Amino acid sequence: MPTYAFFAPPFLGHLNPMAALARTLSARASRAVFLASPDAAARIRGMGLDALAVGGADGGPDLSAVERRMARPGGPWGVRATVRDMAASTDGLCRHAPDALRELAPAALVCDQLEPAGGLLARRLGLPLVSVANALPVNEEPDVPPPYVGWPYDPTQAGRRRNEGGRRVSAWLMTPLHDVIAGWADAWRLGPLRSVEDCLSPTAQVAQCVRGLDFPRRALPPGFAYAGPFRSVGEDGPRLEPDGDGRPLVYCSLGTLQGSRIGLFREVAAACAALDLRLVIAHGGRLSDGQVADLPGRPIAMAYAPQRAILCRAALAVCHAGFNTVLDALSFGVPLAVTPLGFEQPGTGARLERIGAGIVVRRRWGRFPVRDAIERLLGDDGCRDRARSVAAEIAQAGGVELACDIVEGAAAAAS
Repeated sequence: MPTYAFFAPPFLGHLNPMAALARTLSARASRAVFLASPDAAARIRGMGLDALAVGGADGGPDLSAVERRMARPGGPWGVRATVRDMAASTDGLCRHAPDALRELAPAALVCDQLEPAGGLLARRLGLPLVSVANALPVNEEPDVPPPYVGWPYDPTQAGRRRNEGGRRVSAWLMTPLHDVIAGWADAWRLGPLRSVEDCLSPTAQVAQCVRGLDFPRRALPPGFAYAGPFRSVGEDGPRLEPDGDGRPLVYCSLGTLQGSRIGLFREVAAACAALDLRLVIAHGGRLSDGQVADLPGRPIAMAYAPQRAILCRAALAVCHAGFNTVLDALSFGVPLAVTPLGFEQPGTGARLERIGAGIVVRRRWGRFPVRDAIERLLGDDGCRDRARSVAAEIAQAGGVELACDIVEGAAAAAS
């Protein structure tokens, strides 16, 4: 039975698609085991997955503290603090995982593109590597803005200059992580590895994105594949039973880190109540019962919702442009109103607007004009048609089965 070693940031937006990939490989008579810091390994085991804790107190930063910082990054200095947390995680894995990997003797390493430790370790130990883009691909191209900005696609000279400036700012923000990458690459004599992209697999990269959602690409490596969302069989969960009142259904989620933003939930609830829409809210357990009770219009609110089971019946979705929620909505041809709150979410919103499958709701005078976006989407058949076009592409992309084929192919090519 082959073993595959997994590396991923310990947050559900990254772990959930990697879990689908691990479960599917396991169903193919393989072992999939995550290597992670002790508290991250405990979370992964709680998802019913195999995880090996590596390192002790110096194995990485405290996970709960990291998530508190990520929930409210607070501008460039807050982002820099999050990058320092990423750097500490990468450093801990590079320090403690080599012995565990030698004992596991995996057929290949399967690594989220945002955890460069996997790429460093694969090169150090001479192991096959598959890089996984669970969020927007980080592969740089002159015409493509950095994934963390909401700029439109602009292949002109002016657009390229702006993109280059954005990459310089991004490189400064990422300095703590890049310093860790360079330090281990130099210590292990791996060559001039200096960035997250340098640590990607040179031969096998697979993305949850589909080509129709991404900006146009001209320089992706030959081993890159757009596979579409990674979802396990049966992951859709139980269907939400209709209540028979015939109102259009709106689904709202701000992910697992941003679910405490009661003001934004209140705006969405007020808009849906005024427009006589049925609303389901998933808040990740970050709202109190009292806050939920005070929401306008008495929406259905829960900590965790069967997201795909709801979206398959929804008229539209309102979210933070989290990549998994966007992919799930588009899988069912559901248009989106998105309010990017940080990280790669502005880049996802820009891609949605470019293809016409959603609207970016930008803050005005401290508020998000959600109602205007919802009214526009409900009356825009063209937007829904474009979302359905992406759904058709996702249905044909291959998903988690294609991703598993790529992982197994990488291992077979090296044997």
